[in-house]
Amino acid sequence: MTENPATETTPTPGAADAPAATVPLDLPPLAAPAKPAPTGTPARTAVVAEDEALIRMDVVETLREGGFDVVGEAGDGETAVRLAAELRPDVVVMDVKMPELDGISAADRIGKDRSAPVVLLTAFSQRELVERARDAGAMAYVVKPFTPADLLPAVELAISRYAQISALESEVADLAERFETRKRVDRAKGLLMTKMGLTEPESFRWIQKTSMDRRLTMREVADAVIDQVGGA
Repeated sequence: MTENPATETTPTPGAADAPAATVPLDLPPLAAPAKPAPTGTPARTAVVAEDEALIRMDVVETLREGGFDVVGEAGDGETAVRLAAELRPDVVVMDVKMPELDGISAADRIGKDRSAPVVLLTAFSQRELVERARDAGAMAYVVKPFTPADLLPAVELAISRYAQISALESEVADLAERFETRKRVDRAKGLLMTKMGLTEPESFRWIQKTSMDRRLTMREVADAVIDQVGGA
């Protein structure tokens, strides 16, 4: 009998000998090349908030070259919050230090309104600032000066993380349960990334698809991955 190379080092227990709490899973195949986006797909939208005009122009140009439609620009945090609420863009790229309302406070308001994921731009990378940005709901941050190779991956990461969190929140209503589910799913994603060579978005999509195919919650799938892959 020919063994599946993708599961050779982490055999899946059969239904007969699996513990009652374990959900037998077929592990995902090794990562395949990403498929090109279909033609005619509408451009994703972005709002840029930066009080320094030259930097704002640079961010706008970088996003447009990356395929985004910049639908709003702001020079202060209050305007950024308003534009995010009105336009509901796919992402908001925003400086930390701005007049009227700083970027972290603005990110907190945008996050609570569920308007869009936020990427923060900062001239500093202190641990305290990063923790404040995370607690405010920012999905990613970029340290100035930055290049397109710094900004665009951070934007993609923010959009991906935001979609993952939204999917988990729609599945779990209770706040404490939601937090625990996110921790388990994050751990399972990490195992799939290190053991199976998947990217973070691919790992989450596999968990999500397996959840739908098996009619399980994403937490149940994550627990099975942790049990089977983590103990390999």
